[in-house]
Amino acid sequence: MKIKICGLFTKSAVDFVNEAKPDYAGFVLNYPKSHRNISLNEAELLAKRLSYGIKAVGVFVNADIGYIEEAASRGIIDIVQLHGNETAEYIKELKKRVSLPIIRAVKPNGSKIEALGADYLLLDSGKGSGKPFDHALIRPEEIEVPFFIAGGITPEAIPALAAFKPFGVDISGGVETDGQKDRDKILAAVRNAKTL
Repeated sequence: MKIKICGLFTKSAVDFVNEAKPDYAGFVLNYPKSHRNISLNEAELLAKRLSYGIKAVGVFVNADIGYIEEAASRGIIDIVQLHGNETAEYIKELKKRVSLPIIRAVKPNGSKIEALGADYLLLDSGKGSGKPFDHALIRPEEIEVPFFIAGGITPEAIPALAAFKPFGVDISGGVETDGQKDRDKILAAVRNAKTL
């Protein structure tokens, strides 16, 4: 199972990620409501610090497409994650302007989940709320693209998620202690995901 460690905002967190070697590392960009929010310049420095093979994911919430385009053209990110209320039209326009894979975050509610043109889905309880959702709402056979599971995941919870056949898991608060990334929790999360 793939794993993304999200919400990196310090050099030490990037160093922990480099040691653990997840598949993806996420940076929350231009979303001041999050304590994990960083600027493009900060993300550029942190992304350059990432080990080869770890893909940088830019997390955007209802961002101007030009801002995402700048992050892509500067080589800061390898993947775009949309975590707001972006529409199919928005994603279509974004794909015209940015040639990177797109992850669309959605909150499962029991009805069919639409990718709206995104390459991946991220099933989450809300905008980085850190709260789990009812996993019984996941119907893998109805999801048309590979998907990640997020929301309140801890390293210990990862093995149980394999039953839903996700492409990967996305974890942020579950690998933190007192709002900071925790080396041991990151190592445990990546180890648990990689054994599945």
